[in-house]
Amino acid sequence: MSRPIVFFGNERLATGVQTTAPTLRALLAAGYDVKAVVSHFVPGQSRSARQLEIAVVAAEHSIPVLLPDRPADILEELAAFGADVAVLVAYGKIIPQSVIDLFPRGIVNIHPSLLPLHRGPIPIESVILDGSKTTGVSVMQLVKAMDAGPVFGQAEVGLHGQETKQQLADQLLEVGSQMVVELLPGILSGDIVAMPQDDSRATYDELIAKPDGLLDWQKPAVVLERQIRAYSEWPKSQAVIAGKTVVVTSAHVACPDPSSAPQKAGTLLSTPDKKIAVQTNDGVLVIDELKPAGKNNMTSAAFLAGNRL
Repeated sequence: MSRPIVFFGNERLATGVQTTAPTLRALLAAGYDVKAVVSHFVPGQSRSARQLEIAVVAAEHSIPVLLPDRPADILEELAAFGADVAVLVAYGKIIPQSVIDLFPRGIVNIHPSLLPLHRGPIPIESVILDGSKTTGVSVMQLVKAMDAGPVFGQAEVGLHGQETKQQLADQLLEVGSQMVVELLPGILSGDIVAMPQDDSRATYDELIAKPDGLLDWQKPAVVLERQIRAYSEWPKSQAVIAGKTVVVTSAHVACPDPSSAPQKAGTLLSTPDKKIAVQTNDGVLVIDELKPAGKNNMTSAAFLAGNRL
């Protein structure tokens, strides 16, 4: 008979990203009896509000979706499932100890970093902003302290320096879902024992706020290019170009022209292939694509054709 488990989270590993819920799908394909999906979700009111993807997958398999204000509010319901273990991927709230204690084998969590590095809610954005060469996935035992639990296993993932937030979230989630399916039998049997983290090496990342998305031309071009990839979907990277507020969705750093006179940071330039470029305090940032307010995403050349700099 298949082992009963409870699933916590929505599988959105970073703010604004979408998901196909590969972890839940993998658990079901492996034969686990998922008794319920417990998620934290408040439906948006805007036209762009997205449906909870994991709820769609749950509905396909007749799995109930529970959306409590606090997980402790449904203790009796969770206990009634009789699950030895729960799996958590991007829940978005602290799980109290009273809920963790319901499961004899605890709650197994996918965290998208090589713990103890990048504890907290923005490990994907952080490695892009840092220009890191590697990141990874940790499958860990959930504890009350944030991302501090012992680790069952890790996988390292190399970065090529062009990943967007969505692309990296997809890659790490796929790796994590495969790891959970591989590790879970040993976790349930007790053959796989989690190893404590080295807290002395722990790093924590500062939360991102919406104002952080404003592009500051006083920063180096390489930093701004990373920001555009890290802040895609949310909070997005905004600038005022030709008197219009736009979201810059794609850009690259240009090699400086040694014959050109230095320009003031923020000066708008045009490239030979009719793209918009901006002088920063260190280097030139070429804008490949942007989205004006109320319009679809377009190339900067198309924007330039309809707007005088």
